[in-house]
Amino acid sequence: MPAQLPPEAPALVLASPGPAGDAPAAIKTIVSVDHPQLDVRLIHLGEHKTSLGDTLKDCAAERPPGSAAAIVVPLVTGPHPHAYRAIREAVADSGADVAIADPLGPHPLLAEALHVKLAESGLARADRMRLFNIATPVDGIIVGTVGGQEAVRAADATVVLLAARLTLPVVAASLDASPGVGDAAQRLRNIGASRLALAPFLIGPEIDPGRISAAAESVGAGCADPLGAHSAVAQLVALSYGSALTGVDPE
Repeated sequence: MPAQLPPEAPALVLASPGPAGDAPAAIKTIVSVDHPQLDVRLIHLGEHKTSLGDTLKDCAAERPPGSAAAIVVPLVTGPHPHAYRAIREAVADSGADVAIADPLGPHPLLAEALHVKLAESGLARADRMRLFNIATPVDGIIVGTVGGQEAVRAADATVVLLAARLTLPVVAASLDASPGVGDAAQRLRNIGASRLALAPFLIGPEIDPGRISAAAESVGAGCADPLGAHSAVAQLVALSYGSALTGVDPE
């Protein structure tokens, strides 16, 4: 993120799939406080599909002609076809000069955040200073995504990072398609893991929370909370905006 931004810098528009919730609002607050020079806005694709187009038109109207209006950062950790389709349609309808950022993951910060969420739910124990695993009440982890096979494949890098942190087998699964949580649980049991935990690799609004808990219960797994407004998410939002602004991939 550049230390200084001109007044006409594009707005950062957070696009959250699903209805309004506490996590997206909290992420917006964190990013706004950490980067007061940014014009940060939040829309919910699940409730008002036309509001993104209206927001982008407003951003364009508030900036000089020819200037980039906004950078849309979807609040998703991996591929989310429905969200990206809605965003592209809104951008096209607005006629504004808008960039669309990639998903926030995979990234080592998100693997760390998953570890923290598992620890907070009593499903992993971690050293308070370095968050390295020292013991765990489970012997297999399912990383739950939304977005089907593409999202499961994209989660592989996070799976590897989390497995290295926990020194446990970790398998990705889709919460809304195949391969599902049941498939992942069977793979883990085939290699001797019997005490399982589900780590939702989600911000939160991407899917009904009831489906997450039901998926965990269906395989007898403990369940951590979604990532929510974890500091890693807010940090990656800012990185995504900065990389789109400068054309440099975040690292």
